[in-house]
Amino acid sequence: MIARTFFAATFAVAALTATSGIALARDYISIAGSSTVLPFATIVAEQLGKNPSIKTPVVESGGSSVGKKGVCDGIGTEFIDIGNASSRMKVKELEYCEANGVKVTEIKVGYDGIVVANSKEGTPLVISKAELGMALTAEVPACADGSTNINCDTWVANPFKKWSDINPDLPDLKIRVYGPPTTSGTRASYAEMVNQKGYCGKEAMAKAASAARGDKKGKKCRAMRTDGAYIEAGEQDNLIVQKLQEDPSAYGIFGFSYLDQNSDTLQGAVISGTNPTFDEIANGTYSVSRALYFYVKHAHMGVVPGLKEYMAEWVKHWGEDGALSDSGMIPMPTAERATFKAAMTDLPVLTADMLK
Repeated sequence: MIARTFFAATFAVAALTATSGIALARDYISIAGSSTVLPFATIVAEQLGKNPSIKTPVVESGGSSVGKKGVCDGIGTEFIDIGNASSRMKVKELEYCEANGVKVTEIKVGYDGIVVANSKEGTPLVISKAELGMALTAEVPACADGSTNINCDTWVANPFKKWSDINPDLPDLKIRVYGPPTTSGTRASYAEMVNQKGYCGKEAMAKAASAARGDKKGKKCRAMRTDGAYIEAGEQDNLIVQKLQEDPSAYGIFGFSYLDQNSDTLQGAVISGTNPTFDEIANGTYSVSRALYFYVKHAHMGVVPGLKEYMAEWVKHWGEDGALSDSGMIPMPTAERATFKAAMTDLPVLTADMLK
């Protein structure tokens, strides 16, 4: 029995290294992806690292698209084992996996709110999702600024300079918002929930103008401004926090946990009458919320040591009273946690039908 087990393990390592073209299998877990999931995955990795028989996993950022693409890039220990994401894998991303012969299982780990925050020394922002979208989407209908005698179905570069240009009740401040780059799941989720659905999908003029250009779902509204009103600040959300602490007139977009951890210096905007609080995100009230995921590669299970134990470590800490909740992650309901705990053992292969 011992010889058989040794032979099976040796065969698995040999198969993986032959595929990857490297001499030896990696002896630690490699993880990359979402900056929102990063602090939670790091907590889990550090807890697992207390086990003397398992090396502490290496967790890196890079953005959700980096995590999802990275786990799908190929089989072999030069590729990551797990991709973190704050936006769900799309069918096209899964097709890239399949083209590379990679099978993955999707594990949802919790929920998070996307916040718009600023320094407590600055002006609080009380705003609707439509107004937020109008402030940051790259193009708006030509008469969105109140102009007349023009075709409201045509689109122009966003003309709004100040928040008060959109609504006189908003701060009389230059629109300047720090946020994540295009590789970020936070940005993708924000652009979909706020620009696309909150503005072009709900505000009458933008909705009609979107339909007139054959974009009934408002997908073109996801493009963010590039004229300085929206400033890409990289994948390190702590850098955005630092910018806001230094500049009370600026605002920033990031996951709730970063607001929670810096609540002594930062305040969150009230968006469409909802507050970025733990309770409102947990009960589904907060209007800009999303799920958090990781994607684990089947071919590396049983080869890269500790993958099974890493997933089991999440289960120890993702409840209402766990370390992840204490750090700002919103726990899933009990039944949902049970579903994804089972998925960690059963490893159902993610299919396109599951993403529809």
